[in-house]
Amino acid sequence: MASLYSHFERIGLACPYFSPTQLSNEGAWIHPSRLPLGAGWEGCCTAPGHEGEVPEAQRLQQDCSLGYAFGCPHLPSDRAWDAVRFCVSAESASSINVAYVCERNHLPVEHGKLEYQVRNGIWSAGHVDLRIQKMAEAFLHAWLQRKRAHDDDRSNTKSDEQS
Repeated sequence: MASLYSHFERIGLACPYFSPTQLSNEGAWIHPSRLPLGAGWEGCCTAPGHEGEVPEAQRLQQDCSLGYAFGCPHLPSDRAWDAVRFCVSAESASSINVAYVCERNHLPVEHGKLEYQVRNGIWSAGHVDLRIQKMAEAFLHAWLQRKRAHDDDRSNTKSDEQS
């Protein structure tokens, strides 16, 4: 688990009240693949009393996408988590395991593994909290896009070398 946690430390965190809806092509993030959900996302707030509200661009980039949004007026004082981290912990031809850690005051308070079935395109082990599940789906979507682009690049390089 030490190597998995060290990987978590290299990536950021997402606000547990952020619900990603679509990839953002705004280009406001310098290194979008380093973001907690693997890319820049547009979305809405799920904090009590603010459900469905779309944050302004600056809040989206500085708080919603990064977690520990203590400056956000929507962040409830009574909450289980401050931020959530995700990473791919195992991959095979048939499934992908996504590990997650929910943090409060910079300490892990919940962790687990979610499992996505590649062939069926379904989650065989999802999270009971739909907010966390939605973020895991967004993270995996961005991860798969980067993986496919990387695989395509490798395939093109091999083709060029054989020519």
